[in-house]
Amino acid sequence: MRPVVDTLPADQPSPDELAAPHDFWDRPSKSQRKRDATALQDMGKELLALPAERMKKIPISTALREAIHDAQQMRKHEAQRRQLQYIGKLMRLEDTAPIRTALDALAGISIAANQHLHQLERLREQLLTDETAALNHITASHPQADLQHLRQLRRNALKEKEQNKPPRAYREIFQVLKLLLETDHTEAAAQTTDLNEEENP
Repeated sequence: MRPVVDTLPADQPSPDELAAPHDFWDRPSKSQRKRDATALQDMGKELLALPAERMKKIPISTALREAIHDAQQMRKHEAQRRQLQYIGKLMRLEDTAPIRTALDALAGISIAANQHLHQLERLREQLLTDETAALNHITASHPQADLQHLRQLRRNALKEKEQNKPPRAYREIFQVLKLLLETDHTEAAAQTTDLNEEENP
């Protein structure tokens, strides 16, 4: 007769686990803790990549800010790797929700800035290849634009390209178009502010 072996199914808790504190089952698993640590380190990498001006907009403690600054000064890969681990430990003490919100907001600003840049580049190319269509578009969107100046810059840019000269006029077109769009955005923001003040005196 085969002996009876006192075993538990694989999915049942062991006696030691049953004897564990009541909060045992509320604790994250080892694999979950590892994923959380990796996520914090990844967020730390995002912070490391930020320039100083943008870092000022991130709500973090002085200790974490200094640790990130130190890491940015390091040139050796191993030293930076250890510092990044330290940053990950410090981030366990931070409220990461506002940090994530700030990083996402900055990412949104970057996307909007890139879209703005591409819009200007497309408009500049259209001005060079289809002057009438480009000026009509500019006039409709920016009635204050100096079309005569843009026409002159276009002629100069085409001449520069033909004569293989430095693209000074080509670059100036970009700056003129950029100023037009920024002026419109500033006016739109001012109008929004005025409306809000009227609604909430």
